[in-house]
Amino acid sequence: MVDFTHRSTEVEIMDTYSGTTKELDIILQDINRVNRLLGGYEITLNTVFKLLKIEDKESYTILDMGCAEGTMLRKLATEARKRNIKLNLIGVDLNKQGLELATYYSTEYPEITFLEADILTTDFSKWNIDVVMTTLTLHHFSDEGVVKFVNQFNTLAALGVVINDLDRNPLAYYLFKAFSFFFIKTVIAKKDGLLSIQRAFKKKDLLEYAAQVKSASHDIQWKWAFRYVWVLKKK
Repeated sequence: MVDFTHRSTEVEIMDTYSGTTKELDIILQDINRVNRLLGGYEITLNTVFKLLKIEDKESYTILDMGCAEGTMLRKLATEARKRNIKLNLIGVDLNKQGLELATYYSTEYPEITFLEADILTTDFSKWNIDVVMTTLTLHHFSDEGVVKFVNQFNTLAALGVVINDLDRNPLAYYLFKAFSFFFIKTVIAKKDGLLSIQRAFKKKDLLEYAAQVKSASHDIQWKWAFRYVWVLKKK
């Protein structure tokens, strides 16, 4: 039996990925398929645009921490065009291969810039960032790392932070097992998907982290399918 009492500390395969860029692309497409079919992208999209309503501006700058191959940013850009909202989008990641794919897939999106950078040590002040967002990235870090990163997100963002991540839920785990049998092709995506749920969060975990981010208000809500969206607004 899998123990969901505490977050797993086992390292995901993708955290030490050493395969080819082509193989990485296939794995990421598997992950994107899950997000698309289970509505994961819509959670971030809806929350980000709601946050932008706080202040009426000519344009907004959004930083995506852990952008991978940039799917979330392209979806934001597409939706912003429909709404006639001008966005400057910055994708940050440490995986050079993922950023190569992001650049390749984003040639029709001049509003998106990709950076290979460490968000904790890079000076982003020149960008005047309005919103920091991260999707399915936070669970890769230890509890201490989560607090450190979220505090940094809050420091950078003028309007707020949007975090979309998984619920550490046994039902989610076993449903994903069944789902992956039909919809996921790669072994790595199947294994890491299950481990991601084991590394994910209960609401009490998020509340404990939130208590250590003092200069923000916090709204933490459960969303289908087995996600938490955590919104921080600058005080």
